[in-house]
Amino acid sequence: MEDLSLHILDVVENSITAGANRIEIRILEDLKNDIFSVEIKDNGKGMNEDILKNVTDPFCTTRTTRRVGLGLSFLSQSAKEAGGDLTVASKEGEGTVVYACFKHSHIDRKPLGNIVDTLITLIAGSPDIDFFYEHRRNGNIYSLDTKEIKAELEGIPLNSPAVIKIIREDIKNGLKDLS
Repeated sequence: MEDLSLHILDVVENSITAGANRIEIRILEDLKNDIFSVEIKDNGKGMNEDILKNVTDPFCTTRTTRRVGLGLSFLSQSAKEAGGDLTVASKEGEGTVVYACFKHSHIDRKPLGNIVDTLITLIAGSPDIDFFYEHRRNGNIYSLDTKEIKAELEGIPLNSPAVIKIIREDIKNGLKDLS
């Protein structure tokens, strides 16, 4: 995958498939400590011990449509290539946490990519799921919680074009303000 936002999309799609109705995405950029990290936490069905211990093996998958699962193995490889690592914690019936860290300044760290479009794709495509997004950059914080937005909408669909347009602008402006 060309950028980290595509890795995020892949992991979150797995969370959706696992039945999660709350997915939290956290990005940390700490230039002082040279850290870039991505954490994705869900309340889906979780994984058993056998799956968990082999989760970065490309030939370990729960899919029935194909026999390879490359998402986490690619993310792990990307993290290691950039001086970082990947950890996955999961409990059956409780959910999963995927954490990837990278050396921020590493020449091989993939760019974040178009996180705005990734988030909009997820929100518009799965309006019944509550998404929480937090991005921290050098002490500044931007966050978005679709559960709070839904409460304000009073029945207007989260994925209506007017609402998506407002959410897109909010994310763009919030990330711009982090700089």
